[in-house]
Amino acid sequence: MMRHPIFLFFLLFTLLLCTVNSTFADSGQDVLFKDITITTSNTHLLLFGVVKNEKSKELEQALHSGIPMHFTFLIELYRKRNNWPDEELAAMDFSHTLKYDTLKERYQLKIGEQNNRKTSYETLTEAMQVMNEINGLKVIELTELQPDSSYELRMKAELYEKTLPMNLHYVIPFISLWDLETDWHTIEFTY
Repeated sequence: MMRHPIFLFFLLFTLLLCTVNSTFADSGQDVLFKDITITTSNTHLLLFGVVKNEKSKELEQALHSGIPMHFTFLIELYRKRNNWPDEELAAMDFSHTLKYDTLKERYQLKIGEQNNRKTSYETLTEAMQVMNEINGLKVIELTELQPDSSYELRMKAELYEKTLPMNLHYVIPFISLWDLETDWHTIEFTY
């Protein structure tokens, strides 16, 4: 007789977790790369790109409530080789962090790949435009590349907005609210 209420509690708790997980878990479809360009300067291979994010209203509300937004970019460069494993030439990660200063009513952006350079913007549109951009990232020196060789550049972006309150994400690790990420985006090119 006593087992049924406990069983019912665990069943309801499990259904609640599944519902919350399916509501807040994201497949990465709402965040993707666009306008990706790989080019060279006199000394380096350069990367340009933009992350497109469809969750702007939810992110804006969280930002204005004091929760900073963190974009982490992951970049990998490989030399393609026949009959051998691909050779990793470069691997890097860097973050863009956006905070809203309620006293100054300005958006503060820290850009990791530019030695954590901090900039300030009056509007969220301006701040998000810079936050979503990779603008002239120096991936590798040209002296490290071999002419007429094939290369593969992989990139991914992850947005971490918030987690469950009171460290509940440690108790329930498979639920994380508003964590968004792109799939790995691969570009093959010949230098």
